[in-house]
Amino acid sequence: MSATATPLPAASRSYALWAALSRNRLSWVGLGLLLIIILTALLAPWLAPHDPLQQHIIARLEPPSAEFWLGTDSYGRDVLSRIIYGTRISLLVGFVAIMIAMLIGTTLGVLAGYLGGLFDRLVMGLVDVLLSFPTLVLGLMVAAMLGASLENLIIAIAITEIAPFVRVARAPTIALRNRDFIEAGRALGYGPGRLMGVHILPNMISDVIVLGSLWMASAIRTEASLSFIGLGVPPPTATWGSMIREGFEHILDAWWLTVFPSLAILLTVLALNLLGDALRDAIDPKLRSE
Repeated sequence: MSATATPLPAASRSYALWAALSRNRLSWVGLGLLLIIILTALLAPWLAPHDPLQQHIIARLEPPSAEFWLGTDSYGRDVLSRIIYGTRISLLVGFVAIMIAMLIGTTLGVLAGYLGGLFDRLVMGLVDVLLSFPTLVLGLMVAAMLGASLENLIIAIAITEIAPFVRVARAPTIALRNRDFIEAGRALGYGPGRLMGVHILPNMISDVIVLGSLWMASAIRTEASLSFIGLGVPPPTATWGSMIREGFEHILDAWWLTVFPSLAILLTVLALNLLGDALRDAIDPKLRSE
């Protein structure tokens, strides 16, 4: 009987999470927006009406028109095409940076919470140092030291996002490491690696995933900010932050250069925040009961 009853809690919990997520209409708005943004990035070569690097000198700084739906920049490049291709950079940087930060931060957090002692103090000391700097300032420092490139931008943003994952992973690990099922695993001869990876990590991975969805929005904002000050992907690659920076000089006579890339950032961050909030509400039993 116990063998048949074991899967039921997981199945019922998954159903409860899905039901709670389905009742949240804003979650569907966020998911729909995010899917559209992802499809835009994947289908960029087919959706972009022009080559994002092609210059139409005669049509430079042209306002939105039938040929150039969102206008052109100071080099005569189509703004819509550059926004579409910039979606790829923003999603790539945000996703890869958060995956790296999640992997490193969760690993350090679980190890620190489980092992305790000197290792825990060293890790939390490093976390306190990282958290003492604002995210943008820390990213600016790292990006300035590494130089402007796509790889360095990802590394800089990943470093700024490690500390929150360490804290989120460490707290539940401390709460779980002396629970009865962990003690039973030790009695059966399970090693620390198996206890942490098989028994502790699955019990807190949902919190890490929710944090990842929320902090991916922060990573995209940081990428745009670093690109705005010239520490992002080097030109002429189209990124939302660099487009805003290029249009800042023409903010009064060519408003479309800054408004439309800013709207792209706004919609992407909004979609990720709506989805992350819905996941948090569905996973938290207190919020789910409400």
